[in-house]
Amino acid sequence: TKPLHTCIGDVSCTTFNILAPIYKRLDCESRESEFREDWLNRNESILDRLLNLRSSIICLQEFWVGNDELVAMYERRLNDAGYATYKLARTNNRGDGLLTALHRNYFQVLNYKELLFHDFGDRVAQLLHIDLTMHFSQNQETNVKKEALVINTHLLFPHNSGCCFHRLQQVYKILQYIESYCEEYQLPPVPVILCGDWNGSKKGHVYKFLRSQGFVSSYDLAHHYTDSDADAHKWVSHRNHRGNICGVDFIWLLNPDNPRKPLKESFIEAVLGNIKNHLTRVSVDSTDQLHLLNTKFNNSNYITFCQFCQALIELGLTSNFHDGLSCEEIKDMWDYVDTDRDEVIDLRDFDLVLNSPSFQQREDNNDYTEIQRQTLPDKSKISTIIGFDVRNAALFPPEVEQGNWPDYYSLSDHAHLTVEFSPVMIHCS
Repeated sequence: TKPLHTCIGDVSCTTFNILAPIYKRLDCESRESEFREDWLNRNESILDRLLNLRSSIICLQEFWVGNDELVAMYERRLNDAGYATYKLARTNNRGDGLLTALHRNYFQVLNYKELLFHDFGDRVAQLLHIDLTMHFSQNQETNVKKEALVINTHLLFPHNSGCCFHRLQQVYKILQYIESYCEEYQLPPVPVILCGDWNGSKKGHVYKFLRSQGFVSSYDLAHHYTDSDADAHKWVSHRNHRGNICGVDFIWLLNPDNPRKPLKESFIEAVLGNIKNHLTRVSVDSTDQLHLLNTKFNNSNYITFCQFCQALIELGLTSNFHDGLSCEEIKDMWDYVDTDRDEVIDLRDFDLVLNSPSFQQREDNNDYTEIQRQTLPDKSKISTIIGFDVRNAALFPPEVEQGNWPDYYSLSDHAHLTVEFSPVMIHCS
Protein backbone atom coordinates (compact mmCIF):
# COMPACT_ATOMS: atom_id res chain seq x y z
CA THR A 1 0.00 0.00 0.00
CA LYS A 2 1.04 3.62 -0.48
CA PRO A 3 2.32 5.36 2.65
CA LEU A 4 0.15 8.06 4.17
CA HIS A 5 1.48 11.50 3.26
CA THR A 6 0.52 14.60 5.22
CA CYS A 7 -0.58 17.80 3.61
CA ILE A 8 0.77 21.19 4.66
CA GLY A 9 -0.34 21.90 8.20
CA ASP A 10 -1.35 18.30 8.89
CA VAL A 11 0.44 15.96 11.26
CA SER A 12 0.53 12.18 11.37
CA CYS A 13 1.16 9.58 14.02
CA THR A 14 2.27 5.94 13.81
CA THR A 15 2.09 3.42 16.64
CA PHE A 16 3.85 0.07 16.31
CA ASN A 17 4.70 -2.81 18.66
CA ILE A 18 7.88 -4.01 16.93
CA LEU A 19 8.20 -7.32 18.86
CA ALA A 20 11.41 -7.28 20.87
CA PRO A 21 13.85 -10.00 19.73
CA ILE A 22 13.99 -11.28 23.32
CA TYR A 23 10.31 -12.25 22.93
CA LYS A 24 10.22 -13.39 19.30
CA ARG A 25 10.12 -17.19 19.30
CA LEU A 26 11.90 -19.02 16.50
CA ASP A 27 11.04 -22.42 17.93
CA CYS A 28 10.22 -23.90 21.33
CA GLU A 29 13.69 -23.21 22.72
CA SER A 30 15.33 -20.31 20.85
CA ARG A 31 14.58 -16.59 20.53
CA GLU A 32 15.52 -14.20 17.77
CA SER A 33 17.82 -12.29 20.14
CA GLU A 34 20.30 -15.19 19.88
CA PHE A 35 20.79 -14.57 16.15
CA ARG A 36 22.19 -11.12 15.40
CA GLU A 37 21.70 -11.21 11.64
CA ASP A 38 18.01 -12.10 12.04
CA TRP A 39 17.05 -9.33 14.47
CA LEU A 40 19.29 -6.80 12.75
CA ASN A 41 17.74 -7.39 9.31
CA ARG A 42 14.18 -7.32 10.66
CA ASN A 43 14.73 -4.07 12.54
CA GLU A 44 16.44 -2.49 9.54
CA SER A 45 13.28 -3.34 7.57
CA ILE A 46 11.12 -1.84 10.32
CA LEU A 47 13.13 1.39 10.18
CA ASP A 48 12.88 1.45 6.37
CA ARG A 49 9.12 1.20 6.71
CA LEU A 50 8.88 3.90 9.37
CA LEU A 51 11.07 6.34 7.47
CA ASN A 52 9.07 5.72 4.30
CA LEU A 53 5.88 6.64 6.19
CA ARG A 54 7.45 9.92 7.34
CA SER A 55 5.04 10.27 10.23
CA SER A 56 5.34 13.34 12.42
CA ILE A 57 5.07 11.18 15.57
CA ILE A 58 6.36 7.61 15.98
CA CYS A 59 5.44 5.58 19.06
CA LEU A 60 7.11 2.18 19.40
CA GLN A 61 6.51 -0.53 21.97
CA GLU A 62 8.64 -3.59 22.80
CA PHE A 63 11.69 -1.57 21.84
CA TRP A 64 14.79 -3.59 22.82
CA VAL A 65 16.40 -0.99 25.05
CA GLY A 66 18.72 -3.63 26.53
CA ASN A 67 20.71 -3.95 23.29
CA ASP A 68 23.07 -1.02 22.71
CA GLU A 69 23.62 -1.82 19.03
CA LEU A 70 19.93 -1.82 18.21
CA VAL A 71 19.34 1.36 20.23
CA ALA A 72 22.18 3.14 18.45
CA MET A 73 20.84 2.06 15.05
CA TYR A 74 17.36 3.47 15.74
CA GLU A 75 18.67 6.69 17.26
CA ARG A 76 21.14 7.27 14.41
CA ARG A 77 18.71 6.69 11.57
CA LEU A 78 15.84 8.57 13.20
CA ASN A 79 18.02 11.51 14.19
CA ASP A 80 19.44 11.68 10.65
CA ALA A 81 15.86 11.83 9.35
CA GLY A 82 15.05 14.80 11.59
CA TYR A 83 13.50 13.13 14.64
CA ALA A 84 14.13 13.79 18.31
CA THR A 85 14.03 10.45 20.15
CA TYR A 86 13.08 9.49 23.70
CA LYS A 87 13.42 5.97 25.09
CA LEU A 88 12.21 4.44 28.36
CA ALA A 89 12.97 0.98 29.74
CA ARG A 90 10.45 -1.06 31.69
CA THR A 91 11.24 -1.39 35.37
CA ASN A 92 13.09 -4.36 36.90
CA ASN A 93 15.35 -4.79 33.86
CA ARG A 94 12.74 -6.45 31.67
CA GLY A 95 14.88 -5.67 28.61
CA ASP A 96 12.30 -3.91 26.49
CA GLY A 97 10.51 -0.59 26.72
CA LEU A 98 9.25 2.35 24.68
CA LEU A 99 10.65 4.68 22.05
CA THR A 100 8.93 7.89 20.98
CA ALA A 101 10.22 9.99 18.09
CA LEU A 102 8.93 13.42 17.05
CA HIS A 103 9.91 15.19 13.86
CA ARG A 104 11.56 18.54 14.54
CA ASN A 105 9.88 20.14 11.52
CA TYR A 106 6.50 19.75 13.20
CA PHE A 107 7.05 19.98 16.95
CA GLN A 108 9.03 21.58 19.70
CA VAL A 109 9.16 19.41 22.82
CA LEU A 110 8.32 21.61 25.82
CA ASN A 111 8.59 18.87 28.43
CA TYR A 112 9.18 15.13 28.74
CA LYS A 113 7.97 12.99 31.65
CA GLU A 114 8.32 9.29 32.47
CA LEU A 115 5.54 7.42 34.25
CA LEU A 116 6.48 4.20 36.07
CA PHE A 117 3.45 2.16 37.11
CA HIS A 118 5.36 0.14 39.74
CA ASP A 119 3.03 -2.82 39.29
CA PHE A 120 3.75 -6.51 38.78
CA GLY A 121 3.76 -5.99 35.01
CA ASP A 122 6.59 -3.43 35.24
CA ARG A 123 4.80 -1.24 32.72
CA VAL A 124 5.71 2.35 31.90
CA ALA A 125 4.46 5.30 29.87
CA GLN A 126 5.97 8.40 28.27
CA LEU A 127 4.36 11.83 28.24
CA LEU A 128 5.58 14.52 25.86
CA HIS A 129 4.26 18.07 26.09
CA ILE A 130 4.65 19.49 22.59
CA ASP A 131 4.10 22.70 20.70
CA LEU A 132 3.25 22.65 17.00
CA THR A 133 5.71 24.71 14.99
CA MET A 134 3.23 25.46 12.19
CA HIS A 135 3.21 29.00 10.84
CA PHE A 136 0.10 31.14 10.64
CA SER A 137 -0.77 33.67 8.00
CA GLN A 138 -0.62 37.41 8.69
CA ASN A 139 -4.41 37.53 8.82
CA GLN A 140 -4.51 35.03 11.66
CA GLU A 141 -4.30 35.51 15.36
CA THR A 142 -0.74 34.88 16.53
CA ASN A 143 -1.60 34.07 20.14
CA VAL A 144 -3.16 30.70 19.40
CA LYS A 145 -2.19 27.97 21.84
CA LYS A 146 -0.71 25.17 19.73
CA GLU A 147 0.16 22.79 22.53
CA ALA A 148 -0.75 19.11 22.89
CA LEU A 149 0.14 16.05 24.94
CA VAL A 150 1.41 12.80 23.39
CA ILE A 151 1.47 9.61 25.48
CA ASN A 152 3.06 6.30 24.50
CA THR A 153 2.42 3.13 26.54
CA HIS A 154 2.09 -0.66 26.47
CA LEU A 155 -0.43 -2.26 28.81
CA LEU A 156 -0.25 -5.62 30.54
CA PHE A 157 -1.14 -8.73 28.52
CA PRO A 158 -4.35 -10.36 29.87
CA HIS A 159 -2.86 -13.71 30.87
CA ASN A 160 -6.00 -14.35 32.95
CA SER A 161 -9.23 -12.60 33.90
CA GLY A 162 -7.57 -10.85 36.84
CA CYS A 163 -5.22 -9.00 34.50
CA CYS A 164 -8.14 -7.13 32.95
CA PHE A 165 -8.55 -5.11 36.13
CA HIS A 166 -4.83 -4.31 36.29
CA ARG A 167 -4.91 -2.99 32.72
CA LEU A 168 -7.83 -0.80 33.74
CA GLN A 169 -5.84 0.48 36.69
CA GLN A 170 -2.84 1.25 34.46
CA VAL A 171 -5.02 3.46 32.25
CA TYR A 172 -6.43 5.15 35.35
CA LYS A 173 -2.88 6.00 36.45
CA ILE A 174 -2.16 7.54 33.05
CA LEU A 175 -5.30 9.68 33.10
CA GLN A 176 -4.64 10.74 36.69
CA TYR A 177 -1.12 11.74 35.70
CA ILE A 178 -2.41 13.77 32.76
CA GLU A 179 -4.78 15.62 35.08
CA SER A 180 -2.07 16.31 37.66
CA TYR A 181 0.39 17.42 34.97
CA CYS A 182 -2.10 19.90 33.52
CA GLU A 183 -2.81 21.26 37.01
CA GLU A 184 0.88 21.50 37.94
CA TYR A 185 1.81 23.40 34.78
CA GLN A 186 -1.50 25.31 34.64
CA LEU A 187 -2.25 24.19 31.12
CA PRO A 188 -5.45 25.22 29.37
CA PRO A 189 -7.46 22.37 27.84
CA VAL A 190 -5.19 20.76 25.24
CA PRO A 191 -5.67 17.84 22.85
CA VAL A 192 -4.27 14.49 23.96
CA ILE A 193 -2.98 11.79 21.61
CA LEU A 194 -2.72 8.49 23.45
CA CYS A 195 -0.84 5.75 21.55
CA GLY A 196 0.18 2.19 22.14
CA ASP A 197 -0.50 -1.48 22.48
CA TRP A 198 -3.51 -1.77 24.77
CA ASN A 199 -3.63 -5.57 24.84
CA GLY A 200 -7.41 -5.40 24.80
CA SER A 201 -10.19 -5.07 22.26
CA LYS A 202 -13.12 -2.72 21.75
CA LYS A 203 -15.32 -4.99 23.87
CA GLY A 204 -13.25 -4.56 27.04
CA HIS A 205 -13.61 -2.23 30.02
CA VAL A 206 -10.47 -0.26 29.12
CA TYR A 207 -12.08 0.75 25.83
CA LYS A 208 -15.34 1.76 27.53
CA PHE A 209 -13.44 3.62 30.25
CA LEU A 210 -11.52 5.71 27.71
CA ARG A 211 -14.70 6.40 25.75
CA SER A 212 -16.38 7.69 28.92
CA GLN A 213 -13.44 10.09 29.26
CA GLY A 214 -14.09 11.62 25.84
CA PHE A 215 -11.41 9.70 23.92
CA VAL A 216 -12.19 8.43 20.42
CA SER A 217 -10.46 5.64 18.54
CA SER A 218 -8.95 7.48 15.58
CA TYR A 219 -9.01 4.46 13.29
CA ASP A 220 -12.66 3.68 14.03
CA LEU A 221 -13.61 7.33 13.58
CA ALA A 222 -11.86 7.49 10.20
CA HIS A 223 -13.65 4.37 9.00
CA HIS A 224 -17.03 5.26 10.55
CA TYR A 225 -17.04 2.25 12.87
CA THR A 226 -19.22 2.45 15.97
CA ASP A 227 -18.84 0.96 19.44
CA SER A 228 -21.39 -1.74 18.60
CA ASP A 229 -20.64 -5.45 18.79
CA ALA A 230 -21.16 -5.64 15.04
CA ASP A 231 -18.15 -3.36 14.45
CA ALA A 232 -15.98 -4.82 17.22
CA HIS A 233 -14.15 -7.27 14.94
CA LYS A 234 -14.02 -5.35 11.66
CA TRP A 235 -10.23 -5.03 11.97
CA VAL A 236 -7.35 -6.73 13.77
CA SER A 237 -3.81 -5.61 14.60
CA HIS A 238 -2.16 -8.48 16.49
CA ARG A 239 -1.60 -12.21 16.28
CA ASN A 240 -0.58 -13.21 19.80
CA HIS A 241 1.55 -16.11 21.00
CA ARG A 242 -1.58 -18.22 21.33
CA GLY A 243 -2.38 -17.78 17.64
CA ASN A 244 -5.42 -15.56 18.26
CA ILE A 245 -5.94 -12.43 16.17
CA CYS A 246 -7.48 -9.31 17.67
CA GLY A 247 -7.50 -5.52 17.45
CA VAL A 248 -5.41 -4.10 20.30
CA ASP A 249 -3.37 -1.19 18.87
CA PHE A 250 -4.97 2.23 19.17
CA ILE A 251 -4.28 5.89 18.64
CA TRP A 252 -6.76 7.59 20.94
CA LEU A 253 -7.66 11.25 20.50
CA LEU A 254 -9.12 13.54 23.14
CA ASN A 255 -10.04 17.02 21.96
CA PRO A 256 -10.53 19.86 24.44
CA ASP A 257 -14.21 20.19 23.54
CA ASN A 258 -15.09 16.50 24.01
CA PRO A 259 -17.54 15.96 26.89
CA ARG A 260 -16.44 13.52 29.56
CA LYS A 261 -17.48 12.17 32.94
CA PRO A 262 -15.53 12.95 36.13
CA LEU A 263 -12.47 10.68 36.11
CA LYS A 264 -13.04 9.08 39.52
CA GLU A 265 -16.68 8.33 38.70
CA SER A 266 -15.74 6.71 35.39
CA PHE A 267 -13.11 4.55 37.07
CA ILE A 268 -15.54 3.38 39.77
CA GLU A 269 -18.09 2.43 37.14
CA ALA A 270 -15.42 0.60 35.14
CA VAL A 271 -14.29 -1.38 38.22
CA LEU A 272 -17.90 -2.25 39.06
CA GLY A 273 -18.31 -3.45 35.49
CA ASN A 274 -15.22 -5.60 35.97
CA ILE A 275 -16.75 -7.04 39.15
CA LYS A 276 -19.90 -7.82 37.22
CA ASN A 277 -17.87 -9.76 34.66
CA HIS A 278 -16.18 -11.76 37.42
CA LEU A 279 -19.52 -12.59 38.98
CA THR A 280 -21.00 -13.57 35.62
CA ARG A 281 -18.29 -16.22 35.29
CA VAL A 282 -19.50 -17.74 38.57
CA SER A 283 -23.17 -17.95 37.65
CA VAL A 284 -25.55 -16.69 35.00
CA ASP A 285 -28.10 -16.08 37.78
CA SER A 286 -27.52 -12.57 39.11
CA THR A 287 -28.83 -13.53 42.57
CA ASP A 288 -26.27 -16.33 42.88
CA GLN A 289 -23.58 -14.02 41.53
CA LEU A 290 -24.11 -11.45 44.24
CA HIS A 291 -23.99 -14.04 47.02
CA LEU A 292 -20.29 -14.41 46.23
CA LEU A 293 -19.91 -10.95 47.73
CA ASN A 294 -21.53 -12.14 50.95
CA THR A 295 -18.52 -14.02 52.29
CA LYS A 296 -19.77 -14.75 55.82
CA PHE A 297 -23.55 -14.81 56.00
CA ASN A 298 -24.81 -16.76 53.04
CA ASN A 299 -28.44 -16.46 54.11
CA SER A 300 -28.52 -12.67 54.44
CA ASN A 301 -29.40 -10.23 51.69
CA TYR A 302 -26.82 -7.57 52.49
CA ILE A 303 -23.07 -7.18 52.92
CA THR A 304 -20.96 -5.03 55.21
CA PHE A 305 -17.89 -3.01 54.28
CA CYS A 306 -15.57 -5.68 55.69
CA GLN A 307 -17.30 -8.36 53.63
CA PHE A 308 -17.06 -6.15 50.57
CA CYS A 309 -13.29 -5.75 51.07
CA GLN A 310 -12.87 -9.50 51.52
CA ALA A 311 -14.84 -10.16 48.34
CA LEU A 312 -12.55 -7.78 46.38
CA ILE A 313 -9.55 -9.79 47.59
CA GLU A 314 -11.20 -13.05 46.47
CA LEU A 315 -11.94 -11.49 43.09
CA GLY A 316 -8.29 -10.46 42.75
CA LEU A 317 -9.03 -6.73 42.63
CA THR A 318 -6.95 -5.96 45.70
CA SER A 319 -4.72 -7.67 48.23
CA ASN A 320 -3.11 -7.22 51.59
CA PHE A 321 -0.02 -5.92 49.79
CA HIS A 322 0.45 -2.84 47.59
CA ASP A 323 -1.11 -4.33 44.48
CA GLY A 324 -4.65 -3.57 43.36
CA LEU A 325 -7.17 -1.03 44.60
CA SER A 326 -6.05 1.37 47.30
CA CYS A 327 -7.99 1.84 50.54
CA GLU A 328 -9.19 5.22 49.28
CA GLU A 329 -10.40 3.73 45.98
CA ILE A 330 -12.27 0.94 47.81
CA LYS A 331 -13.96 3.49 50.07
CA ASP A 332 -14.92 5.63 47.07
CA MET A 333 -16.48 2.60 45.40
CA TRP A 334 -18.35 1.67 48.58
CA ASP A 335 -19.75 5.20 48.90
CA TYR A 336 -20.81 5.09 45.26
CA VAL A 337 -22.93 1.97 45.89
CA ASP A 338 -24.06 2.72 49.48
CA THR A 339 -26.27 5.60 48.41
CA ASP A 340 -28.40 5.66 51.58
CA ARG A 341 -25.29 5.68 53.83
CA ASP A 342 -26.61 2.95 56.17
CA GLU A 343 -23.20 1.19 56.25
CA VAL A 344 -24.50 -1.92 54.46
CA ILE A 345 -25.26 -2.73 50.82
CA ASP A 346 -28.48 -4.51 50.01
CA LEU A 347 -27.68 -7.15 47.40
CA ARG A 348 -30.81 -6.33 45.43
CA ASP A 349 -29.84 -2.66 45.26
CA PHE A 350 -26.32 -3.67 44.27
CA ASP A 351 -27.77 -5.73 41.45
CA LEU A 352 -29.60 -2.63 40.21
CA VAL A 353 -26.34 -0.64 40.29
CA LEU A 354 -24.46 -3.29 38.31
CA ASN A 355 -27.19 -3.34 35.68
CA SER A 356 -27.81 0.40 35.54
CA PRO A 357 -27.58 2.35 32.26
CA SER A 358 -24.31 3.89 33.45
CA PHE A 359 -22.56 0.69 32.42
CA GLN A 360 -23.92 0.95 28.89
CA GLN A 361 -21.80 2.79 26.37
CA ARG A 362 -23.01 6.37 26.35
CA GLU A 363 -23.79 8.30 23.22
CA ASP A 364 -21.47 11.20 22.52
CA ASN A 365 -23.42 14.44 22.69
CA ASN A 366 -21.82 17.79 22.00
CA ASP A 367 -25.06 19.80 22.04
CA TYR A 368 -24.37 21.48 25.36
CA THR A 369 -20.89 22.73 24.50
CA GLU A 370 -20.41 26.36 23.50
CA ILE A 371 -17.16 25.66 21.67
CA GLN A 372 -17.04 26.16 17.91
CA ARG A 373 -14.49 24.80 15.44
CA GLN A 374 -13.05 26.11 12.26
CA THR A 375 -10.51 24.34 10.10
CA LEU A 376 -7.15 26.11 9.77
CA PRO A 377 -6.39 28.62 8.41
CA ASP A 378 -8.83 30.79 10.36
CA LYS A 379 -9.59 34.49 10.16
CA SER A 380 -11.67 34.75 13.31
CA LYS A 381 -10.51 37.24 15.89
CA ILE A 382 -11.72 35.04 18.77
CA SER A 383 -9.32 32.14 18.87
CA THR A 384 -8.03 30.05 21.73
CA ILE A 385 -6.48 26.62 21.26
CA ILE A 386 -6.14 23.87 18.70
CA GLY A 387 -7.73 20.48 18.43
CA PHE A 388 -7.43 17.74 15.83
CA ASP A 389 -9.75 16.24 13.26
CA VAL A 390 -9.03 12.75 11.92
CA ARG A 391 -8.44 12.88 8.17
CA ASN A 392 -7.36 9.33 7.46
CA ALA A 393 -6.16 6.16 9.16
CA ALA A 394 -4.59 2.96 7.83
CA LEU A 395 -3.28 -0.31 9.19
CA PHE A 396 -0.42 -2.24 7.62
CA PRO A 397 -0.45 -4.94 6.33
CA PRO A 398 -3.71 -4.02 4.56
CA GLU A 399 -5.29 -7.47 5.07
CA VAL A 400 -5.79 -6.75 8.78
CA GLU A 401 -8.27 -4.03 7.89
CA GLN A 402 -10.56 -6.85 6.73
CA GLY A 403 -10.00 -8.90 9.89
CA ASN A 404 -7.40 -11.26 8.34
CA TRP A 405 -3.77 -11.93 9.25
CA PRO A 406 -1.50 -12.60 6.23
CA ASP A 407 1.10 -15.36 6.48
CA TYR A 408 3.64 -13.38 4.45
CA TYR A 409 3.90 -10.58 7.02
CA SER A 410 7.10 -10.83 9.07
CA LEU A 411 7.93 -7.36 10.44
CA SER A 412 6.24 -8.09 13.77
CA ASP A 413 3.33 -9.90 15.38
CA HIS A 414 1.57 -6.51 15.36
CA ALA A 415 0.35 -4.38 12.49
CA HIS A 416 1.28 -0.72 12.57
CA LEU A 417 -1.36 2.00 12.66
CA THR A 418 -0.92 5.44 11.09
CA VAL A 419 -3.37 8.30 11.52
CA GLU A 420 -3.41 11.69 9.80
CA PHE A 421 -4.69 14.64 11.86
CA SER A 422 -5.76 18.09 10.68
CA PRO A 423 -5.26 20.85 13.26
CA VAL A 424 -8.46 22.80 13.87
CA MET A 425 -8.97 26.07 15.65
CA ILE A 426 -11.30 25.89 18.65
CA HIS A 427 -13.14 29.11 19.51
CA CYS A 428 -15.22 30.10 22.49
CA SER A 429 -18.52 31.69 21.52
